Amino acid sequence: MPKKKYLTIIGLTFFVFQLIIESSFAQFVDSSTERVKTPLSVSYKQIGTLKPRSTKEIESSRITVGCETLDRDFTDFNTYKNYLSLLGVKKIRLQAGWAKCEQVKGLYDWKWLDEIIDFAVANKLEPWLETSYGNPVYEGGGAKGLLNSMPTSPEGYAAYDRWVEALVTRYKSKVFEWEVWNEPDHPSQKNEPETVADLNIRTAEIIKRIQPDAKIAGLAFASHTDTVYLDRFLKVISNKKKLDLFHWISYHSYDYRPEDSYKGVMNLKKTIEKYSKKLLLRQGENGAPSGYIPNYALDKYYWTEYSQAKYDMRRLLGDLGRDIETSVFTIIDIAYAGNPPVLNMKGLIQSDFTKTAIRPKVAYYAVQNLASVFDNSLELIPDFSARASTNESVSLFGYQQKNTKKQVISLWLNGKTPANSFITVPTDIVVENGNFKEPVWVDLMTGHVYDIPKSDWSKLGNTYTFKHIPMYDSPVLIAEKSVLTLIK
Repeated sequence: MPKKKYLTIIGLTFFVFQLIIESSFAQFVDSSTERVKTPLSVSYKQIGTLKPRSTKEIESSRITVGCETLDRDFTDFNTYKNYLSLLGVKKIRLQAGWAKCEQVKGLYDWKWLDEIIDFAVANKLEPWLETSYGNPVYEGGGAKGLLNSMPTSPEGYAAYDRWVEALVTRYKSKVFEWEVWNEPDHPSQKNEPETVADLNIRTAEIIKRIQPDAKIAGLAFASHTDTVYLDRFLKVISNKKKLDLFHWISYHSYDYRPEDSYKGVMNLKKTIEKYSKKLLLRQGENGAPSGYIPNYALDKYYWTEYSQAKYDMRRLLGDLGRDIETSVFTIIDIAYAGNPPVLNMKGLIQSDFTKTAIRPKVAYYAVQNLASVFDNSLELIPDFSARASTNESVSLFGYQQKNTKKQVISLWLNGKTPANSFITVPTDIVVENGNFKEPVWVDLMTGHVYDIPKSDWSKLGNTYTFKHIPMYDSPVLIAEKSVLTLIK
């Protein structure tokens, strides 16, 4: 056999082998009706299971999944990329990685980022790109991680401006949502809010000059309680008449009981409204680990895959129920470099220090179930009114399908940090101005859908009463069956 032909066959064989390997990355995503097993037991008759929907089947949603730290190689995109579209979440959050793209002054290597952005766009995922962190190849250019990362010199800022211009110019036809700098208020950085405001303005002006229709999130606030810092930040932007550069103020907040965040979040909203009635809040990073971690957010607590899944769903639905765009952190466990290294187990996919995608966790399927229902075909019910007959603290939110006005009610017991119990509390739920023809009960963790017996619900005018609805510390739904897509 001629050498050239032999090498061609070898090359084609290797190419086919690579395709097989890449297609197998998501082979452990279970598509059966029993993809999550729990001890939950209810008396209702099961009639089906929520059918997962890929991103190609969902037109739009307000849910992001984090794909952070690729800029520092703490995760490997190729090991998990094929899990993304199967999850059904429409947006991914990324750090663009100035230091990874420009390792030699004036020379940008876009290959790694091109591959991610192109994959996302091809799979109907919408990248949300952050311009941080700094670049130590420049004197005063900042660091490439969270600690002391902002530029501090004229040379550093000039190089940063060139970086942002090059970044936006390259991706302006593929990326339409941007974030400026990750957690500049973090105690490790010690940045004054006025300095951060100036950085946000200069970045947003470059983005808008190149991409006038861009939507930009300012601040990426590490705290959700420091309204003084936020007020000082917004005052600078307002005084310079630059508020219209921004569509959102993004924030991160971690509390062991997720609902504890909302007092602080609502105070952030009040502070923003002092300056603008158009500027929105966006939750940009939040999620629980699936096990004990010695440091990082929500550390030193014995989380499990069940409590992680409950936490992530409670936070996503708590945000959506308050009309806040939301994100779950993160797609895969993160192998942080350090001495010693730490595996941050907040991923929806289990990994290890080799950055291998081992398998989806319970939380992956829980978020997949949630995403299959809560896309932008649903809207919050105006002036929603409902009540639960229990002395326990309850979260209760109402949605309706935009075209039919048929309804979905999300509810859960929220009084404690998510635990591992699956004991339910029978609760009567009264919904004013309801709209149901064939209501069903949905356990979002398993995706199982159950018939609500005729004897357990009634209608008087537009008031619906549901008797003995099983509730526990994980979100469940009372939903019109026609709104859902089921596997039977």
